[in-house]
Amino acid sequence: MTFLKRYEELRAIKQEFAARDWFPGTSGNLAIRTNSSPTEFLVTASGKDKRQDTPDDFVHVDATGQLIGEQNGRPSAETLLHVEVFNRTTAGCSLHVHTVDNNVISELYGDRGEIRFTGQEIIKALGRWEEDAEVRVPIIANHADIPTLTAVFAKHVKTESGAVLIRNHGITVWAQTAFEAKKQLEAFEFLFSYTLKLQTCRQAIH
Repeated sequence: MTFLKRYEELRAIKQEFAARDWFPGTSGNLAIRTNSSPTEFLVTASGKDKRQDTPDDFVHVDATGQLIGEQNGRPSAETLLHVEVFNRTTAGCSLHVHTVDNNVISELYGDRGEIRFTGQEIIKALGRWEEDAEVRVPIIANHADIPTLTAVFAKHVKTESGAVLIRNHGITVWAQTAFEAKKQLEAFEFLFSYTLKLQTCRQAIH
């Protein structure tokens, strides 16, 4: 029952994000934990059009990202990022999307190695309720070699929820539940969009 519930949770997120056009060119990947001991999770299959629903949209993998048993399809090329999240934390869901806004933000702030947000009401969606709360998102280089990218990414995976931007690539967000991960990803995408629009408006005024 738990496995089917997790499957439906991930399927619902896929459908919602596809409706937002967050999976251009089959990009992006989603993962949800199905077992903790040993670590097992569902992850989107590689090369699938995520706007379509098929029985082979997800594959079931182990703690190393390898298929469990005989299955159709193969794990997303970036499954190793989710492997780090599930092996290093107690997070239950990990989401990775490529949007225009998160790519532009990662390029604008990439040389700084991070972007910081403060003074925004939506920061509360990230679990920060202090009036002067500040949220920091690290930005790492987009290494073409996935093991190299994974090693750099892993340095920032320390807590049960978090986010990392990969420069000109996308964002990975993880949290305890599918609901929390989706909520936090939506909040980050709002902050990225707001920041870009604010900068454009300021430039137009001046």
